[in-house]
Amino acid sequence: MAEYEIGSFKIELDLTKPLYEQVLDQIRHAIARGEVELGSKIPSVRELALQLKINPNTVMRAYQELERDKLCETRRGQGTFITTSEEKVMEIKKSLAKDALNVFVSSMKDLGMDRSSAQKLLEEVEWE
Repeated sequence: MAEYEIGSFKIELDLTKPLYEQVLDQIRHAIARGEVELGSKIPSVRELALQLKINPNTVMRAYQELERDKLCETRRGQGTFITTSEEKVMEIKKSLAKDALNVFVSSMKDLGMDRSSAQKLLEEVEWE
């Protein structure tokens, strides 16, 4: 696994899933966690590809997905910028939280736990 610092957040790459998905997921999570300031400029496709030592087409695909999700926008001649919409960030945060909950519920079911037991366990977990 390789780790790279991009601006104020880090991207860690491994070989378990497609690279563009890893770049996309990690940028989404960094935005949701507030590690990337809204409206801030992110590295160009070429810059990020060089830093990560991956094909620029891989980064381009991740950036296109971010644009499709309205999490960033490319301004001709200026670069790519993170959205300024707090509402959009909250939508993504909620979506990522639902995904995490679905994984949790699936894991609890695999362990043979019912909803009530899983909720009790969740209440016992330290959040800080």
